[in-house]
Amino acid sequence: MIKGLLFDKDGTLFDFQQSWGGWAYDLITTLVADDGASFDRLTDVLGYDAENRVFFPHSLVIAGTARDQAEALAPHLPGRDLDALEVWLAQAARNAAMVPAVPLRPLLGDFLQAGLALGVATNDAEAAARRQLELAEITDLFAYIAGYDSGHGAKPHPGMCLGFARALDLDPAACVMVGDSLHDLDAGRAAGMRVVGVLTGVAGMDDLAPHADVVLRDIGQLPGWLASLG
Repeated sequence: MIKGLLFDKDGTLFDFQQSWGGWAYDLITTLVADDGASFDRLTDVLGYDAENRVFFPHSLVIAGTARDQAEALAPHLPGRDLDALEVWLAQAARNAAMVPAVPLRPLLGDFLQAGLALGVATNDAEAAARRQLELAEITDLFAYIAGYDSGHGAKPHPGMCLGFARALDLDPAACVMVGDSLHDLDAGRAAGMRVVGVLTGVAGMDDLAPHADVVLRDIGQLPGWLASLG
């Protein structure tokens, strides 16, 4: 019997391209203006299609941390200290306008009424995640919120998933990790959880299906899948 649902944030609770596509364009433009960096070089490093304002499937931004992004960008921003750049990126992410993948509060509220514990495990910084969940008016629905800097490590390592199970005294086998990337699915699987892929990120069905128990259009299809488990 499923007792806990652990969600990735970007590409799962929130539509990835709609939330981050425009934000990334503004970020890159700022770095070019402030640091004299090459626009084309930064878009290449981030795996970003500036013309269409979307990320390519191979982009490190999709499942990477602010540290990963800082390490990739720093060689092209010689005036920026690596640690300071990581902090700057994390702070900039707090201001991104998140677009929910589905109406979140009604769906998550139904899960709570059904007795399920809810959590968020994101490779974003915890402070940025909490700010975005607050703006979406859903922070209070989650008993557990962890980012890459919360002390559990980053996905695909299972630390955040195991932390969710420990914090809520749940058997990992009674939990589901829901995400849009292989990092999410691999983390959940390594923790002993069931894993559900969703298509509101950048990865497609063919990418996720070999690694997931099921792949859904979006988290709005979770109730039907849970009901099918009996």
